[in-house]
Amino acid sequence: MALSLQQKIEDTNQGVYLIGTTPPRIGTDKAQLETIAQKLLDRLHEIEYDGVIIYDIQDESSRTDKPRPFPFKQTVDPREYSRLLRSLSHQDVITYKSVAQREVAEFKQWLSETKNLFDLKNVVLVGSPSSEGDIKLNLPDAYKTLAEQADDFFLGGVTIAERHASKRNEHERLLEKTTQGCQFFISQAVYNAQATIDLITSYARSCKAQGIEPQRIILTFTPCGSEKTLEFMQWLGISVPEATKWRMLDSQNPLSESVRICRENLDSILKSCAHLDVPLGLNIESLTNRKEEIDASINLYRLLKATMELNLAEKQIA
Repeated sequence: MALSLQQKIEDTNQGVYLIGTTPPRIGTDKAQLETIAQKLLDRLHEIEYDGVIIYDIQDESSRTDKPRPFPFKQTVDPREYSRLLRSLSHQDVITYKSVAQREVAEFKQWLSETKNLFDLKNVVLVGSPSSEGDIKLNLPDAYKTLAEQADDFFLGGVTIAERHASKRNEHERLLEKTTQGCQFFISQAVYNAQATIDLITSYARSCKAQGIEPQRIILTFTPCGSEKTLEFMQWLGISVPEATKWRMLDSQNPLSESVRICRENLDSILKSCAHLDVPLGLNIESLTNRKEEIDASINLYRLLKATMELNLAEKQIA
């Protein structure tokens, strides 16, 4: 019998390979929703993957004074798209949920619906993008509310290496989120390999000092084919070193160059962290709906999965 996504994430001898996507815009009718989902799955039919991550897209304008490079468009309920993709693909899904907009009672209702109406159990809760604004429910209270529910959710958290680079405490956040129920973590898109290496190193050393097993960290990578996409990445808080930025933009083919950079970054992370025994995974996303970048994300997936599989095989024979 095939392993579930939860079983694969929990088994450190298994690789975990995911595809990240966003739901279609709000107002999309059911027939068109199914057409969009099937088009995505048709793109994925030639690759082997363990599941799909469906993001809960928020405006995030409160996080920065800079204008949003692409206009914010509300989407259909991520749970609806998750249920559809799972039904069509027969693959597990992970559904993101931004918790700041709802009071506790509304969040309890969301949890009940997610389990009973949508039949979803793999969730990642996301807090407010900023301490500013109207936060009706903070992340620790959301974790507490979920823990009080009888329903059996498989809970993941977000990790941001850029926070570690500036505050040096992201590893402590991971440890705290673990005590609050998180059983795996998914990173923000990686373009600064050293920030990720530093985070994984700090996390591994803290786990060892406390005598606990580190949770799996699923590393996210995304192709970048234009200055506009790069601007959006940086607006989202993704750290892109200056030399990396110009290496992409000055290239004759920025998209292909970004794929090479992602491969080099993953290779660097794997080599630097091989001795740390932190289980890793892979998530590939496209931040835009440009066909070239979506196609590049599939090629990037193939390349990075092969890199991780080779690394895993080498560790198992060492």
